[in-house]
Amino acid sequence: MHLLQAGVDITVIALWLGHESPVTTHGYVEADLAMKERALATIGPPEIKRTRYRPTDALLKFLESL
Repeated sequence: MHLLQAGVDITVIALWLGHESPVTTHGYVEADLAMKERALATIGPPEIKRTRYRPTDALLKFLESL
């Protein structure tokens, strides 16, 4: 766990432990709260402008005619 917290890649840890696959190593390590917070801090919200959908008058007229 300390190696993972220090930023050592899980594939390197798997090799050091003699595991055939990083999947095996994953069973022994879990991300702690501090690691999750650091991961979330590296990403930001998407740059998407949120707008409310407003149908055109032609669409509303068509829907009313149904």
